[in-house]
Amino acid sequence: MNLQVPVTDNVTELLLKIVKFTRTRREILTQNILNMHRRGFVPKDLDVYAFCDLLNDAIAGHIQSQRLVLRDTDNIKFGASGSFEASPIIDRYARELLEQNKNKYLELQIHRLGENSLNLRIAKELLRQKESWPLLLDT
Repeated sequence: MNLQVPVTDNVTELLLKIVKFTRTRREILTQNILNMHRRGFVPKDLDVYAFCDLLNDAIAGHIQSQRLVLRDTDNIKFGASGSFEASPIIDRYARELLEQNKNKYLELQIHRLGENSLNLRIAKELLRQKESWPLLLDT
């Protein structure tokens, strides 16, 4: 789904980025579960803490200067016209857990999927409340 649509305000822009981030993360976490028994598999995740820090910094900057500035990191890139990409990183903790205890590893991935799903649902609901986004958010 292409979320590159006209953005009406900064809150909408941030919520759309959260939707895309959580959808991308859902795919990665699902792959972590599907591939956990594959020899040589290395689990990955998105850098959730860096993403949160970027959004917090953007919001703080917006409060001070009335401008929303989103800064790139090595794995999170903001482009023109609202484009946004987040690249996965190796999840060292999950990799250790996968080697030591597959059940705990699976619990971790399921927990992360649940948390991610909640974040996605909240962002989608906030966008829906703006009334102009219902069809965009059906998936």
